[in-house]
Amino acid sequence: MEQLSNGLTLFFSLLVEAIPFLLIGVAFSSLLLFFVDERTLIKLLPKTPLLGAIAGSLMGVFFPVCECGNVPVARRLIVQGAPSSVAVGFLLAAPTINPVVFWATWVAFRDQPEIVFLRVIFTLIIAVTIAWVFSRQPDMRPILQSSVARQMPKVRRVEPVNPLLRSGTFLLQTDGAALQLDDPTAILSQTPEQPVSVKLQLVVENMIQELKELGAVLILGSAIAAFVQVAIPRDWILTLGQNFITSILAMMLLAAVVSICSTVDSFFALSFASTFTTGAQLAFLVFGPMIDLKNIGLLMTLFKPRAIIYIFALAAQMCFILTLFMNLYVS
Repeated sequence: MEQLSNGLTLFFSLLVEAIPFLLIGVAFSSLLLFFVDERTLIKLLPKTPLLGAIAGSLMGVFFPVCECGNVPVARRLIVQGAPSSVAVGFLLAAPTINPVVFWATWVAFRDQPEIVFLRVIFTLIIAVTIAWVFSRQPDMRPILQSSVARQMPKVRRVEPVNPLLRSGTFLLQTDGAALQLDDPTAILSQTPEQPVSVKLQLVVENMIQELKELGAVLILGSAIAAFVQVAIPRDWILTLGQNFITSILAMMLLAAVVSICSTVDSFFALSFASTFTTGAQLAFLVFGPMIDLKNIGLLMTLFKPRAIIYIFALAAQMCFILTLFMNLYVS
């Protein structure tokens, strides 16, 4: 009975902590859809894969979202036709490379500033590298969920067809043009001339739609994370904390299981400062915002499983190598 009570407490704690940041991400996603011209956005992005990966990894400075909110924003970037390197770089780095998380980490580790800056550096190295790897997949449709792939801009030009002869939901406007309500890319290309009040209404409707889809997955992921925390004795994990190698693996596992928001995870990691190595603490702070049980559920709404496995494997290997080097260097 006590385990059930603890599990419910953890479950609701994760939800209370994550939902505000999911709302922020969905809000940014909807604002990008209806207030940012996709052509202008894409023109401002670097064309080369490496520069695109760097730009995407640094976009969190302007879009300070947690790992619960970066998925809807990354999905909107993909739907708008952003390069794969930009979208993947943002997806992996935004939860850490943003002013809110930097400030929180500084407050927690002000006596160890090297952890604050190495967290940023390691995250950038991993995010840029993986995003650069994904740039080898210029057309992301094969690795995206079909619901997302259908919303992406068409690759080939087609002959114009009367929109009323296509399937879908349309609104006939006063000028005779037809606005397809169930095609976000069509809305995006036609809404700049709409009144602000109409745009705001569309923003709210889009937010509700994304919350229905992402909120259900967030609840499922939070439930799994809470169950695993209760089922696995934490003392068993803590016994691994003194070894250079096992301490890193244990903290990476703990980061994936606990699924703490990146805005507060530094305070959780600080509680293990006397038990775990410096590299292990960094592994927790770097790996957790990229991959955890809660975030995997959200990623499933965007990518097919094989793409998530690639991201997980690359992020885990690079995080382990970098933090192991940190342990060996400090020792």
